[in-house]
Amino acid sequence: MQDVDRLDAARALLRWYADAGVDEAVAAEPVDRFRNDQPAAAPARSASASVTRIARPSQPSADEAASLAAAIAAACDSHEDLAAAVAAFDGCPLKAGARNTVFSDGIPGAALLIIGEAPGRDEDAAGKPFVGRAGGLLDRMLAAIGRSRMSDALITNVVYWRPPGNRAPTQAEIAVCRPFVDRLIELTTPKAIMLAGGVPLQAMTGVAGITRARGVWRDVTLPSGKTYPVLPVFHPAFLLRQPAHKRLAWKDLQTLAAGLRDA
Repeated sequence: MQDVDRLDAARALLRWYADAGVDEAVAAEPVDRFRNDQPAAAPARSASASVTRIARPSQPSADEAASLAAAIAAACDSHEDLAAAVAAFDGCPLKAGARNTVFSDGIPGAALLIIGEAPGRDEDAAGKPFVGRAGGLLDRMLAAIGRSRMSDALITNVVYWRPPGNRAPTQAEIAVCRPFVDRLIELTTPKAIMLAGGVPLQAMTGVAGITRARGVWRDVTLPSGKTYPVLPVFHPAFLLRQPAHKRLAWKDLQTLAAGLRDA
């Protein structure tokens, strides 16, 4: 009977613990927490504390990445060297989400350098700037003044990887890529630079507002001290959405052609 009584008492105690919210046994013997001579409990260790963590390299800041890009770009002595350096560069966060590095297309050393905004979906897939409908319109615009990326024009962007959702690149992303853009200009030594759209206009000159700035020659001075003439024009993608502005684009193309002839 004593065993039965003990079993009933144990069951009653368990029910009491359960009703009180106790759901875990933490020791084989009870501990009197009111005693002063209890040994100090060892600090609890989380499950993650026992796991060896491997530190992953963090993404450099925009300033650090831009400084690294400047050092890499300065060491490039040819268009091919610069293209390879850009393809190997991991300092721009956009690269992680892009399919391809989109550096340039056309003739290195051409008299006309065209600088656009950033790769879109078609450019990211092809690995070349200005393809698809916007690229087709740009090719027709160049043909109208007797130019072609196949013979006497070079095309690039201020950012070499596609921003998510085709959004505009941020100032930080542009700043990271800018040393490569400047070095490309120095290696190309163009007679004229066409800035296609508001993003390259602001990136290269600090001027905002393509509608008011278009068609007016400006100078861009690089960190090396060299100065190059630039002409802002509407981006071909904008002209596809606003075809009424093509008459202004034609006027700007004539200004560009005249500048190339007089250079």
